[in-house]
Amino acid sequence: MPSIKQFQVTFDCAEPERVARFWCEVLGYVVPPPPEGFATWDEFDRSLPPERRGAGFSCSDPTGVGPRLYFQRVPEGKVVKNRVHLDVRVGTGLVGEERLAKLEAECERLVALGATRERVLIADEYNESCIVMQDIEGNEFCLD
Repeated sequence: MPSIKQFQVTFDCAEPERVARFWCEVLGYVVPPPPEGFATWDEFDRSLPPERRGAGFSCSDPTGVGPRLYFQRVPEGKVVKNRVHLDVRVGTGLVGEERLAKLEAECERLVALGATRERVLIADEYNESCIVMQDIEGNEFCLD
């Protein structure tokens, strides 16, 4: 049986630090300490060649359980729907109105951070309700 590998989720974006800090707020993640020899990430960033400054940023689960998220600057903007997206699991174990209330409360919090609400998908015979959203650069995710 093969061993389970660690993985990170990588986002292409225009402003890596801004998007990373948004996801820190969404997930309760933290920005890791800067590399050894640097007091801050800004100091590290200034040490890079001009074309590499602001090119990447990451955040991680402070418990070490969830995957690392990495954000890399790309020149093109987002033009189509994501092929992969995150499901932010805030309603696990809840059903019906109780689930929708929990999802709506989290939706309000994330909209205040800059997310956009797209639509509510109401429960059917196969799936529970969820809310489709976009982060601050238009990447789709679901409140599930």
